Amino acid sequence: MQGKDPKSLIEIARANGSSDMGEPLDLGARVRELRKARDWTLEQAAGQAGLARSTLSKIENGQMSPTYEALKKLAVGLEISVPQLFTPPEKGQINGRMVVTKTGEGNAQATATYEHELLAETLTKKNMLPYRARVRARSMDEFDGWVRHDGEEFLYVLTGVLRLYTEFYEPVDMRRGDSAYYDATMGHNVISVSDEDALILWVTSLA
Repeated sequence: MQGKDPKSLIEIARANGSSDMGEPLDLGARVRELRKARDWTLEQAAGQAGLARSTLSKIENGQMSPTYEALKKLAVGLEISVPQLFTPPEKGQINGRMVVTKTGEGNAQATATYEHELLAETLTKKNMLPYRARVRARSMDEFDGWVRHDGEEFLYVLTGVLRLYTEFYEPVDMRRGDSAYYDATMGHNVISVSDEDALILWVTSLA
């Protein structure tokens, strides 16, 4: 993708769900704004991005059009995605998205081993997928192999006792108040080892 110009990247940003951009964005001003928001000097930002200070200065002052490779380095250094370089700020407006899911109002999805209740389902473009799950499984034999998926996952035990199995670690028993955070690409399964079904909160990253 080397050699792509800013115009094509703006189109990429729009295609990836960025808000309406209106007039063409001043890339140099946007980069300067992002740098100053982090309280970084030109030297610090250039070091983070792996660019020469003079190159970053020229980009900010509109004296050069960065290559796609330079834009990727900038995005990595600023810890954002490339399309975000072309997404204008909200002009001082406070962003606030919220959705409340009352007990029992989540979208229920039952499987052979779990009963899931999806939370905050009406909120679009989430970075996390939260859900409650009732663990009905009592044995690893009830699963058709490991569960694996992209992202990271946080597990918090609400009630009962469960056993967390993972591909690279010994099984661990977890009780109310215990939690685990793990790479979801690693095989994982949980079973209930208490008389009652264990109830857990799961939060999966969507990034």
